[in-house]
Amino acid sequence: MQLVIGLITGILFGVLLERSRVARYDKQLLALRLMDMTIVKFMLTTIVVAAVGIYALVAMDAVTLSVKPAILGANIAGGLIFGLGWGLVGYCPGTAAAAFGEGRLDALWAMAGMVLGGALYAEAYPAMQATVLTWGDYGKITIPTALGVSPWLVIAVLVVCAALLFRFFERRGL
Repeated sequence: MQLVIGLITGILFGVLLERSRVARYDKQLLALRLMDMTIVKFMLTTIVVAAVGIYALVAMDAVTLSVKPAILGANIAGGLIFGLGWGLVGYCPGTAAAAFGEGRLDALWAMAGMVLGGALYAEAYPAMQATVLTWGDYGKITIPTALGVSPWLVIAVLVVCAALLFRFFERRGL
């Protein structure tokens, strides 16, 4: 059943990517050049909706929150590699899959890069366990636990900040 749910949510996510036009190379390029904030608005909306949904499910005891450790070295290195790949091919993993699903063959370069990157990471993992994957290990923390406040307060601040940022983008025509 989990695979079926995963397939359905994956298809739904792909449809949303396509309908919002964020899987288009030109949108990706304009986002990287900070000239079109459609992708930023899409990602921020996704984060807000996911935060509300996850914490609502946690509050109903429908799911258990499984927090990964916050390791700054790994996050910074991963973010730099992700950003470099996005900048080089013009797609992130989700938009590459959506673009390929729409028939754009240029997205195959991004997908090949993901496979190559995964293989290189698997090979480098043993060496990284003693180095990058230990730098700045803060354990399993969340913003609410770090601040000692309710997750709903953090979500409320996130919603307000997102709304203000969206308003700013709209006024600037971004």
